[in-house]
Amino acid sequence: MYRSEPLPLSIWIVNPFDDIPGEGLPPLRYWSLARVLAGRGHDVTWWTAAWSHRRKAARTTPLLTRDEEGFAVRLVAVRPYSKNVSFARLASHRDFGRTFERLANESIASGQLERPDIIVASLPPLEGPEAAARLAKRLDANLVVDLMDVWPETFERLLPGPQWLRKALYPLLFGRMAKRRQALLDAADAVSSCARGYFEVIPEATSGDKPLHVCHLGAWLPEFEPPPRRIDEIPDATTAPTAEPTVTAAAVSEGPTSVSAAAPLACVYAGTLEAGQDLDTLLAAARLLSAQGVAATLHVAGTGRLEPSLRAAAQAIRGSCAVRVHGLLDRGAYVRLLSECDVGLVLVKPESLVAVPYKVCDYAAAGLAIVNPLPGELERFVSEYRAGLPYTAGNGDSLARAIATLAGDRRRLLDMRHGARRLAESEFDREKTYARFADWLEGISRASQG
Repeated sequence: MYRSEPLPLSIWIVNPFDDIPGEGLPPLRYWSLARVLAGRGHDVTWWTAAWSHRRKAARTTPLLTRDEEGFAVRLVAVRPYSKNVSFARLASHRDFGRTFERLANESIASGQLERPDIIVASLPPLEGPEAAARLAKRLDANLVVDLMDVWPETFERLLPGPQWLRKALYPLLFGRMAKRRQALLDAADAVSSCARGYFEVIPEATSGDKPLHVCHLGAWLPEFEPPPRRIDEIPDATTAPTAEPTVTAAAVSEGPTSVSAAAPLACVYAGTLEAGQDLDTLLAAARLLSAQGVAATLHVAGTGRLEPSLRAAAQAIRGSCAVRVHGLLDRGAYVRLLSECDVGLVLVKPESLVAVPYKVCDYAAAGLAIVNPLPGELERFVSEYRAGLPYTAGNGDSLARAIATLAGDRRRLLDMRHGARRLAESEFDREKTYARFADWLEGISRASQG
C-alpha cells in the first residue's frame, strides 16, 4: 500500500549504470529525473556505483554537485568489471546491493540523511531494488521499481546451442532470478518503465492495482536542428529572400538520380558493437548495395568487442557503398555525425528484447528516417508517425532494400525525416516526459491510503 506524504519530498534514486554529473552531457534518464525533482524543491539523493558501467573505469563524485545540480550523488563501492556479460559484473551488482543497504541504514541511524518518502530503483540489476525494497519496508517509504530492461530473459539469447536447448536451459539457470523479480514487483508500491512493451513482456509488473507509468528514455531535442524543410513547402515571406536551398532540396528538384550521384545516402548506426547487434547484416547489406551501384555511406559510432573485426571487414568493402567505423565518439562529435546523416539504423536483434533503445530517441530528435527490425512498440511508433521503414533482422537483402529505397526516393526520405522529428517531439522530448514522470511520482505520494 502506498503512503501519502506532504510536499516537498525526500526521494532516493537507486541506479548504478547511468552517467553522473561530470561524465558527459546531456543528462540521461536518472540525471534528468533527479534534476527535475530537485528543481521542484524535493530533497533528492542518487545512489550509484563507484564503477562506471559505460566507461569501465572508477568514478568520483564531482565537487559542488549539490550546489550546481540541486541533488546529491552518493557512490557505492563495488568491484570492477570489464565485460557486460560476465560473472564479475554479477558480483559487482551484489556488492552494490549489499553496500548500498548498509550505507543507507548507517546514514539514517546517524542522522546524516532523512528517511526517504519515495525510493525509485532501476531494474536491472536485481540487487539494487531488492535492497531498496527492504529499506522501503523498514523506513515506511514508497517503493517505485523502474523497468529498464527485460531481466533476466535477455540472457537466454546468450546461452549456447540451438533454440530448443536454450529454452530448456533457461529455467534451470535463471529461474531463481525470475522468482526474485516476481517477489520484487509484488513488493513494489508502483512500477514505471522506459517502454510500454516491457509491461507486455513482464505481466507481473501490471498485476494488482498498483500505479503504472511509462517514460521513454528520450532525447535532448535542442541538441539537434530539425531536418530540412519539405521541397514543396512555400517559403516564409520574411525568410525567403535570404534563404538558400539545402543540398537535399536542390538536388531533389532534379530527380532522385541526380541526388544519388551528388550526395550518397548517409546512414548511421550508434551503439555497442557486441553480439546482440545486427552487425553482420550491416556488412552483408553494404556488399549488396555496392554490387547494385547504390551510393551510400554507412557510419558506425560505438565500441565493443566486435570493433576490430568490424573495422577489418569494412576496409574490405569496395564500390559505391562504404562502411566507416568511427569508434566511441565524444558527445559533440556524436551529435555532429547524426546531424550530417539522413538515416538512423537500429540494428538491434529482436531476441535482445529491447523495446525502444536510446539510439532511436536520438535518431528521431536528429530527424533521421528510422530503419528498424524491432517488433512491437517501436514498430508501431515508426508506422504511426511515418518515420521510416522496417527490415528483417539477419537478412542483408532486406536491409539493403530499405536503404536503397530511401536513397532512390529523396522526397519520401524527407517526409520520413519530418515524421521522425514529430515522433521525437511527441514521445521522446525529455523536457516534457520527465516533468510528467515527476508529476506521477508526486501523485503517488499525494494519493490517500486505501
